[in-house]
Amino acid sequence: MVDRTFKTHVIENRYLKVTLLPEFGGRILSIIYKPTGHEQLYRTEVGVPYGMKAGVFYYDWLMVYGGIFPTFPDPEHGKTWLKPWDFKVVKESAGEVTVSMSLKDDFAYSAAPTQFLKGATGIEATYYVTLKADRAALDTRVVLKNPNAQAVDYEYWTCTTLAPGSEQKNPKTTGGAEIVAPIEAYSTPAWSANLSEGDESLGLGRSRFEKLRYFKNWPTMGIAYAAPDMQGRNFWGVINHDNEEGIIRIADNRVTRGLKMWTWGFPSFTKETDARKDPNEQRPYVELWAGVSDQFFHRAKLPPRGEVSVTETYSPTVGMSNVTDANENILINFSAEASNVNLQFFSIEPATPLRITLKRGDAILFNDTVKADPKNGNRISATIPSGGSGEPVRLTITTVEGKELIAAETRIK
Repeated sequence: MVDRTFKTHVIENRYLKVTLLPEFGGRILSIIYKPTGHEQLYRTEVGVPYGMKAGVFYYDWLMVYGGIFPTFPDPEHGKTWLKPWDFKVVKESAGEVTVSMSLKDDFAYSAAPTQFLKGATGIEATYYVTLKADRAALDTRVVLKNPNAQAVDYEYWTCTTLAPGSEQKNPKTTGGAEIVAPIEAYSTPAWSANLSEGDESLGLGRSRFEKLRYFKNWPTMGIAYAAPDMQGRNFWGVINHDNEEGIIRIADNRVTRGLKMWTWGFPSFTKETDARKDPNEQRPYVELWAGVSDQFFHRAKLPPRGEVSVTETYSPTVGMSNVTDANENILINFSAEASNVNLQFFSIEPATPLRITLKRGDAILFNDTVKADPKNGNRISATIPSGGSGEPVRLTITTVEGKELIAAETRIK
């Protein structure tokens, strides 16, 4: 075992403490949500090499340390996960810190397995990370540029290793973890087909996304892809039902239409070992990927002199059991039953006073000013006068000045 010290950079405000590790894959290593004191990302201090000479990874081996990091120009953790990225402070003020981590694909590994791209693509990647003083979420943007006069084949995936609601010194996904994703069906590669045994078959190699939502139902390691996509929705993430803390990625999934889900299986938690006494690559985390293509090794093309931008917001959640709608301002869990309408929400700018209005038709069910609670979250329940199943209930959340932050509709069940 070899100890190595890395130089990290920390940015923080009253809500988040974020640790960046540019010199090892350009990654966000840690996001601590200060109101609860909990870690939102998985990380380990002991990386264990695996897959050596198996023909699976670009360098014919891999080692996972965790965090969130950009993956290009190939799948399966790409070729930059162990490379140093150039770090730069782009903006530093009382209201905002923005930094960048950048790298150019101008290198190649001659012995890469045959399924990977040969040579260098020349793609220039810059990963911008922004923390604003009033936001309880981290904003990022990956910009990929093709400086060439011809189109290049490539893949881009953001890899996230998630373990929300964890103790800072021992982050891990537990039996309470649920993958929150707006998909109805998933598919698996043939070697991961056993993952789908607990879910209803939908034909054409697809299964209903139900039991596999829960980390405890993953029997072993494997891959599951959203099939075919995320139904036009803009979020996914993980909620830890042990303490109802979550971490949700909000992004335009028309740009990143691929969602790849991976874990080592629930035994990685139940049989977890001390990493220093018994190093083992199988660790308890949920690994979710956002890709510009639908699956690994389904390449996209970056046009001549072309550019693609992937904008992402990573927001913690507290007190929410699910997410039904989200944007850069608010995350909500909104539902209605015969006699009640129920709302859970997390405000990304907790200090901003809100006005919440719930209506069924012209009837106002709730209309009041609410202050967001960044430590416990917010829950609102309102009585529905007698009405029929299927009727819509409308939610609007605005600032007290009337600026709309989010609007949504649900139907009475």
